[in-house]
Amino acid sequence: QVQLVESGGGLVQPGGSARLSCTVSGTIFAINHMTWYRQAPGKERELVASIITGGNTLYTPSTKGRFTISKDSAKNTLYLQMSNLIPADTAVYYCNIGASHDAGEEATNYWGQGTQVTVSP
Repeated sequence: QVQLVESGGGLVQPGGSARLSCTVSGTIFAINHMTWYRQAPGKERELVASIITGGNTLYTPSTKGRFTISKDSAKNTLYLQMSNLIPADTAVYYCNIGASHDAGEEATNYWGQGTQVTVSP
């Protein structure tokens, strides 16, 4: 079983920074992608940033240039460095990975419980 645990959320002032972490545990053969999503009240869940095959990264236009996604394989941890935060960034941030457990197995999406980020004066 795969478990994802997010941390690093909290109250941040506009223009401030924060770093979110997602620690991954469990039996994994391969990871197809590692992704951060977010969801604000009354809004649909939105992709924020992703690391895909080959180590390439993707960002939603609203966060590109302000957010940076990275990973530390030795620590089994995914990060989201957030800078120049604005109130519109307020949301619950979720870690999501696509992982397979054996060769030839189709990847399954796994989700963390989420961590709240609030950007307010």
